[in-house]
Amino acid sequence: YDHVAQQIAQTTGAQVAKRQCLNLVQDMAQDFEDYYLQNRYLTPEPGDALLVLTFDGKGIVMRPDSLRECTKKRAKKSNKLNSRLSAGEKRDRKRMAQVASVYTVQVHQRSAESIMHSEQEENVHTFRTPARNKRVWASVEREPKAVITEAFEEALQRDPEQKRQWVVVIDGQPAQRKMIEKVAKELEVTVTIVMDFIHVLEYLWKAAWCFFDKGDNAVEAWVAKYAVKILKGGCSQVAKGLRQSATKRKLTKRDAVDSCAKYLVKNKDRLRYDEALASGFPIASGIIEGACRHLINDRLDITGARWGLDGAEALLKIRS
Repeated sequence: YDHVAQQIAQTTGAQVAKRQCLNLVQDMAQDFEDYYLQNRYLTPEPGDALLVLTFDGKGIVMRPDSLRECTKKRAKKSNKLNSRLSAGEKRDRKRMAQVASVYTVQVHQRSAESIMHSEQEENVHTFRTPARNKRVWASVEREPKAVITEAFEEALQRDPEQKRQWVVVIDGQPAQRKMIEKVAKELEVTVTIVMDFIHVLEYLWKAAWCFFDKGDNAVEAWVAKYAVKILKGGCSQVAKGLRQSATKRKLTKRDAVDSCAKYLVKNKDRLRYDEALASGFPIASGIIEGACRHLINDRLDITGARWGLDGAEALLKIRS
């Protein structure tokens, strides 16, 4: 809060202590829940648009007394060095914030080639209608399941009879996915889970460098070729092809290839991009990634910051 106090002093001439800034933030955030209870979508939205829920988790560096109990125990067990962070110590300084977003978007059908901007595809520059009635929020104080449940309740408020198509877009983190499936089952809601295609591309790029030398421009065409195959529903075939290619070339460093193939096979039921594109579903988690950047990275992830639980939660509410 030093920067805030300096800005206040420069613009008003008043001296405000850091503790007072913290208290002001907490006071401002106290009506967050009541505000959203009053501003729920009391009138159901039209049934011709998709209802999208998206989630992600982001760690925030906390003071030791504000960590979750399991993280505290790991931090105490870790062997700490005096001159630098030891292995795993950075991870054991963070408390995970659950980020959620609910929004409405129109169906937008497109082809695999248009996603990868293939030269063979005509009219590749097709743009989705912007999201409407978007709400994003996060909590580091509450448990992730509570935030996920709140998002589903928000969606039920918008579509109480579940007449619309519900789509959940996530990055594929297993614990989060299982939690989402559990909440959906508890609330008796039918959802289609789509895993973020950008994460698939990241796996493909890592695998590609096992076959190409650094700086080889041919790698782009290789990635695009396999990406189009995945977008057309060929996850299993791509995984098989990658493994066979690595074996035929007798690659000694093939960990990235095997990781990519394993990821594709393990998640093939949630990587049905051919069906998603034909149905007009979103296949990337840009909205929740942007929410993480705005809510957390730009303010709570600044260099040297360590947060108390009350202060971090209050800031998340205000930025939401």
